[in-house]
Amino acid sequence: MEVVKTSMVCNGCSIVRLNNFFNKPKPTIMTSKTTNILYWVFTIIFAGLMIFSAVPNVGPDEQSIEMFHKGLGYPIYFIQFIGIAKILGSIAILIPGLNKTIKEWAYAGLFFDLLAAVYSGIAVANGKVDPAMIGMLIWIAPGILSYIFWKKKLKAEDK
Repeated sequence: MEVVKTSMVCNGCSIVRLNNFFNKPKPTIMTSKTTNILYWVFTIIFAGLMIFSAVPNVGPDEQSIEMFHKGLGYPIYFIQFIGIAKILGSIAILIPGLNKTIKEWAYAGLFFDLLAAVYSGIAVANGKVDPAMIGMLIWIAPGILSYIFWKKKLKAEDK
């Protein structure tokens, strides 16, 4: 790095200016390629988890009915609806170039689904925290990271 010292006198004090030191652009921590890779990794993980949890609900199978209907008190038609909605939302976040508003709604719907699942589990347990609910919160992490990297990717594409 080349440092050029220039002395200036201002009200009796000497100021040393370091050229090419403060005017350099900040180094980029992540390249757009890294952002893109991380976006796809977290998006595939998140969509995979959501689809994995949604497929049994579409039927719904006996285990889904046991958990949602008998355990949480939801009607059976709601189990099917939420399963289909999760699959559609997961597909929406996986489609490159899809309308931004649709992706925003898909992310929002998937997050609300996970938050509602955690809330329902805690409400049924009379305020006690079930370890399974902590597991549900862990599922939110790849979704949040997918959303963050999607936004970074969009920002990089707009430049």
